[in-house]
Amino acid sequence: MLTFFTTAKPFRGHSAVIQRNALQSWRLLHPEVEVILFGNDEGAAEVCADLGLGYEPHVERHESGMKYLDYMFARAQLIARHKYLCYSNCDIVLMQDFWQAFERTFAWRQRFLLVGQRWDTDVAEPLDFKQAEWAESLQGFAKREGFHQHTDFADFFVFPKGLYDKVPPLVVGRSAWDAWLIWKAISEGVAVVDCSSFVVPVHQNHDYGYHPGGKQGTHTDALAMRNRELSGGGKQLRTIIDSTHRFRKDGNIRWAPLRRHIPRPAIRKYWQSLLVRSFSWRARLGLQKQTLDRLRRGK
Repeated sequence: MLTFFTTAKPFRGHSAVIQRNALQSWRLLHPEVEVILFGNDEGAAEVCADLGLGYEPHVERHESGMKYLDYMFARAQLIARHKYLCYSNCDIVLMQDFWQAFERTFAWRQRFLLVGQRWDTDVAEPLDFKQAEWAESLQGFAKREGFHQHTDFADFFVFPKGLYDKVPPLVVGRSAWDAWLIWKAISEGVAVVDCSSFVVPVHQNHDYGYHPGGKQGTHTDALAMRNRELSGGGKQLRTIIDSTHRFRKDGNIRWAPLRRHIPRPAIRKYWQSLLVRSFSWRARLGLQKQTLDRLRRGK
């Protein structure tokens, strides 16, 4: 079975709503699912007690207060009850299609990394998990009104114990750590499986008020640059498009030999740099990918 581990922002306001939604959705996937929450942030202890989660108040932090990924990965692999783990951002709602993808993948082979694109969706209220059709309703809403985020962003990572025995001291809440996790699996010869065509993970949209530079600041500040330097100066970064295998819509897993050769590292480097540098004026002009995608769909 599966152990989830994550860390959260303080449980107040909208953050409290979407984080509780995510945590509860994971608990409902299977009776044997374990969920571990790292960090003594405001409200964390109370939420863990209320939802029956494992609570790890201690987490090592950078002097800025940002949490270290390597500590959480090492500790989670040590204390998890189950062989397989999933690190997920604490705003991702996962449903039974995710569980089916997990079961099919570990039945297929023992060593893998399971990732997938998220659906960015506006969720303002607590989800009513007592409603029989809550998952179908949420996923339908995400497909109608949300945005299928591109492959540069990965939010959940399912893997076996031991895959991430050595992780650099990357910080969460900044860019690059997710791409390093994918690179690490590929460098170890592990199958990286993209379940985007089979799973609808709902990312509950939120603001970036915790950073003075907003969303752009999480990609361009000193900590983001530090993450990049710790990732081989940017050479040890891969994205979902680099996956070695992918789910088809029918739930079968297929080899994807050509996908990972399309965005060459040099092209990706300059493309990402262009996106970061142009973020502010693209936002002002409404030229973000999300806007263009909605226009293309006639919204």
